[in-house]
Amino acid sequence: MSRLVVVSNRTSDPRKSAAGGLAVALRESLEQTGGVWFGWSGKLSDDTEGGAADRHGLEIHTSGNVTLATLDLTRDEHDTYYVGYSNGVLWPVCHYRLDLAKFDTRFAEGYRRVNRLFARKLLTMLKPDDILWVHDYHLIPLAAELRAAGCNHRIGFFLHIPMPPPLIMAAIPEHEWLMRSLFAYDLVGFQAQSDVTHFSHYVESEARAVRVGPNHLRAFNRTLQVGAFPIGIDVEEFARLARAKEGREMFARMRDEYSRRRLLLGVDRLDYSKGLPQRIHAFRQLLERYPENRDSATLIQIASPSREDVGAYDDLRREMDSLCGEINGDFGELDWMPVRYIHRNVARKRLPGLYRASRVALVTPLRDGMNLVAKEFIAAQDPADPGMLVLSRFAGAAEQLTEALLVNPYDTQGTADAIQRALVMPLDERINRHTALADRVRKENVRWWSESFLKALAETEMASGKT
Repeated sequence: MSRLVVVSNRTSDPRKSAAGGLAVALRESLEQTGGVWFGWSGKLSDDTEGGAADRHGLEIHTSGNVTLATLDLTRDEHDTYYVGYSNGVLWPVCHYRLDLAKFDTRFAEGYRRVNRLFARKLLTMLKPDDILWVHDYHLIPLAAELRAAGCNHRIGFFLHIPMPPPLIMAAIPEHEWLMRSLFAYDLVGFQAQSDVTHFSHYVESEARAVRVGPNHLRAFNRTLQVGAFPIGIDVEEFARLARAKEGREMFARMRDEYSRRRLLLGVDRLDYSKGLPQRIHAFRQLLERYPENRDSATLIQIASPSREDVGAYDDLRREMDSLCGEINGDFGELDWMPVRYIHRNVARKRLPGLYRASRVALVTPLRDGMNLVAKEFIAAQDPADPGMLVLSRFAGAAEQLTEALLVNPYDTQGTADAIQRALVMPLDERINRHTALADRVRKENVRWWSESFLKALAETEMASGKT
């Protein structure tokens, strides 16, 4: 069995309980193959301390059968590659926010330089039959750098965030180079079929790519396989969290505290892509258009801190503080606060209980690659009396979760109407919708996602020398 080598911006110990979603997804494959996980350590080296080789030494340790390999970045590398280009250009453009993108040639050069560094360091660890799986927008050109250095391994890439339409992608000054870099991979996976369509249309219009099969595109003298591989959750692990002490206590506490009221819930990072102001406006319209919800429905909105050193996020936080305060001031009673806005992290082990106690989940991003909160909410419900999911049609999850109430988050009146429909939906309809949703979430789980992608990658012809 070939060894799996995973490359991502950050690594995570797959054996730790606090490991992120990607670690959970890849744990089994990494352990089975004695795999390697390679990425940035999260630490910054002193730019003035020692030579370049010293600053970029690999730190290697093992976790069970898995090797974790990390390297430090300098402050300048972090500011250009990570803050400047990855999160200052690619993140806003891929989420359709050209107005927030900061196109600076220094950022682009730093991005290339760090990807070249990753390739150089990774090459020293590779075995001849390794299979490489590269993750997300931070590392789009990594395969091209590896190929330039003589790497002939099979390499796959997965984009966790949305792929924008061709004209939006073309706003990036380096767009042609970026998209050409993807043809150095053997397989490129996206979250949704709409992302595959956007990418295909881009390379057909901008690079004159031709289709040479249902899932194959040829351009730049290479043939690339593309496909949609929607990421799932670890349903069994989430069920364990729900049965654990913290999950049960949270459910009982919320059930008792809100016994007279119905809970609406939003769980997000504080990010401009999540549609949080629009959601609060929709909740306000719910109270105005359907006054029976006053003193009856409460929205708990969790907005975890995110990139708070970036101006756009600071502006968003102030806007959310203002909007939530206005609703509570205009509609609140001595014994009822319409919105409980929480700007801090909530422990993951408590979320299943919070999900289960909620009658409606509001997952209404303006644009999202997938959004796993939607799937977690479904997995946490009581099948005999399930809550209802109100889901943005612009989340990748909407392609799978068609039995949810799909909304346009820009249409706040329409979203308010959908919330009202969810609140008054008869039990038999809620059960029927939830049964279909839960079956799909269980079937298309995180293990299905990783196995599907790795199987497709193993079956591809390698990019080098394709005809």
